[in-house]
Amino acid sequence: MGQSLHWDSTYEIVLALMEAYPNAELESLSLDDINRRIIQLPNFDDDPALVNDAILKGILRDWYEEIGA
Repeated sequence: MGQSLHWDSTYEIVLALMEAYPNAELESLSLDDINRRIIQLPNFDDDPALVNDAILKGILRDWYEEIGA
């Protein structure tokens, strides 16, 4: 089933997003879009109200870095 994802598991969230959305056009995603996609991940198990823009921006930055690697 996989491990539970929490807001502080940014790298694991990025890997799950890459698997769930392999053709995502990151340039066109808003922070709200990213937030929605994260909370829809099957293993996401954290309080959606705990997120803030800094967390979402960090996830987006890591996502860019992973696809560029």
